[in-house]
Amino acid sequence: MKLTLPQKLSSFWLAVYLSIALHVVLAFVGLNYQGINPIKPKPLEEIVQVKLEPEDKKENKKEEKKPDDQTLVLSTQREAPEEKKLAYMDAPPAPSAEEWQKASTYTLKNSKRYRHNWGQQVRSMMGRSIEGPDQGMVRFHIEIAPNGKLSKLETLWSTSPVAERLARQAIENMPPLPPIPTGKPLIFQKTISFQPVDDGWPPIYKYDCLPDPPIFKNPFAWDGKSAQTAAQQKVADESKKEIPTDCPGIEEDTIEAEASDMKRQFEIWGSSHLNPKK
Repeated sequence: MKLTLPQKLSSFWLAVYLSIALHVVLAFVGLNYQGINPIKPKPLEEIVQVKLEPEDKKENKKEEKKPDDQTLVLSTQREAPEEKKLAYMDAPPAPSAEEWQKASTYTLKNSKRYRHNWGQQVRSMMGRSIEGPDQGMVRFHIEIAPNGKLSKLETLWSTSPVAERLARQAIENMPPLPPIPTGKPLIFQKTISFQPVDDGWPPIYKYDCLPDPPIFKNPFAWDGKSAQTAAQQKVADESKKEIPTDCPGIEEDTIEAEASDMKRQFEIWGSSHLNPKK
């Protein structure tokens, strides 16, 4: 079916009218939307402006900010730790008159009480020991005349010149000592400990009346003259002898002396494999 010319013109104008009407509707909707949410221009304060400043002003500003930066760093730093407190140990008390009285009559083990009291007297006069390079030990060879006066003093070794100097000064200024109990010159060696962890310990006296253990001799060594079996039999017989555990008539040792002796034995004979803490 073919349309005539008047029909074609009427359909063309209809499409034009519909297009105009659609554009009018869209324009009306757009104007209403802008009325509800109008687009406002940004104020001048919010506009970012970049201004170039001369270099002189920049340097002045940096210099002014330096103190603020430094104060910020200082305020954030941790407080300095307190200095380590050095360990120290006061000198032990000097032997009393009663202890010197016992020492002047004790003849066992090369005047054992006298030798111990002599070392305690020296250490007491040396003063307080403080942790540091001055702490140490010194060992002397001493000879005392029968009347109690020093006849010879020789330094065998020393780990601290300060400890040696203080010990010698104390020995020179020692008060008069009682005579030697045996009536003979007393010759011995003594180690003076000038440390904040050790100032010596009281010895054990309950075994002093026992005979000294025999000097070790190899039973299998042969001099080429004597019979080899005789030496072996003699050692075997001596090992079977019963040795008393303590001496009758000697006063009991103090608990401190017993504890110090046990600690010393553990330190000497202890094994690092048996004690995992070491």
